[in-house]
Amino acid sequence: MTKILVVDDDRPFARALSIGLGAHGFEVVVANDGSAAIVDAARVHPDIILLDLGLPGYTGMEVLEAVRAWSDVPVIVLSARHQGTAKVAALDAGADDYVTKPFGIEELLARIRAALRRSTSDSDGSVVSAGALHIDLAARRVERAGVLVHLTPKEWGVVAVLVRSPGHLVTQRDLLTQVWGPGYEGESEYLRTVLARVRRKLEDDPSAPRHFITEPGVGYRFEP
Repeated sequence: MTKILVVDDDRPFARALSIGLGAHGFEVVVANDGSAAIVDAARVHPDIILLDLGLPGYTGMEVLEAVRAWSDVPVIVLSARHQGTAKVAALDAGADDYVTKPFGIEELLARIRAALRRSTSDSDGSVVSAGALHIDLAARRVERAGVLVHLTPKEWGVVAVLVRSPGHLVTQRDLLTQVWGPGYEGESEYLRTVLARVRRKLEDDPSAPRHFITEPGVGYRFEP
């Protein structure tokens, strides 16, 4: 049974969400503050975390940063904050998706399924070598000339999607949907920013990339 950690200080909301997810076959653990969330994330090893940002004690962003220090578990932020800056900050800190309250249970279930699919797809055992790059998809590990390169979750997500289809064009829409989730198909600026960081970390000459190629106005491809 898929285990979900719900982190929200609104107890009636958390209880209603727990009941709704339970009715769809999920095992749900609820934490009502940041400290409990960090402890429960390590204690129960959830398959996915649903995280509110406005928590007492440790904030939702602090919980996200603490979890990301040791785990790649999918995290979907559930927040009443509509500002684009809050969404970008959460995604840059390692959130896999951002859902604005209020939302329908069917939309949330779709986003949970998408996040779990992306997480599961990273478990294959493929190892890809390309020039100085050594990419281990199962271990979520990239080395360049024998040196481990740290990638953020979003950088890793883009690299993994492209590496699984070497030589093939992946459209901007597909990349955004697979890495950020449904509803982000038009956020091409996110993609350009992440690809620029990936090239700085993995290409010998980021201004003339050899492996992570742009097809202007269409998408990207990985060349081994």
